[in-house]
Amino acid sequence: MNNSEIYSHVDHTLLKAYASWEEIKKLCDEAVTYRTASVCIPPSYIKRVRETYGKDFRICTVIGFPLGYHTKDIKVRETLQAIEDGADEIDTVINIGDVKNGDFDIVRSELKAIREAVGEKILKVIIETCYLTDAEKREMCRIVTEAGADYIKTSTGFGTEGAVLKDIFLFKVEIGPGVKIKAAGGMHSRQDFVEFLNAGCDRLGTSSAVKVLEKTD
Repeated sequence: MNNSEIYSHVDHTLLKAYASWEEIKKLCDEAVTYRTASVCIPPSYIKRVRETYGKDFRICTVIGFPLGYHTKDIKVRETLQAIEDGADEIDTVINIGDVKNGDFDIVRSELKAIREAVGEKILKVIIETCYLTDAEKREMCRIVTEAGADYIKTSTGFGTEGAVLKDIFLFKVEIGPGVKIKAAGGMHSRQDFVEFLNAGCDRLGTSSAVKVLEKTD
């Protein structure tokens, strides 16, 4: 697997609270150069990036990030605003508290509402695997499938642990047909990228792809 193939699966990411416009521009310029799958940026930068770069790349953003406990109405409104500003892909965080309480119908209802708001754009659902039991992960695979999401995503990168391969293998068994897998966080080497792609991931959320791959090219 060559570097160009890896880049084509990378959501080139910068979600730090203190990300400056110069840092966002650098991320976007790298996305153009290396043809990443998308840039994943804070919602507050979507409109400015779209106005500056046009359709040079896909814009991904995050909703209810990073803790997931925004109300359903707030997440839906965030989503609608992001789409209006120019986002192509939405990565939303589930309400982890609802999952821990066993309130799966509430989780399902929220995701269906966000799916409706996303429309024909891509929806990825972050379940933050580091906080869930295997039983809860299996249930979330079912709910993500039922809600019509395009991807299930492991992590925000802000939790206690990022993506681990055992969860990718669990997802592959439990998700429905048509649902793809995104791994995020915890990948720090070219070998990590290749292993997660070979395990069945279609997207990798990482801030370090250029730094890693250009050292190992």
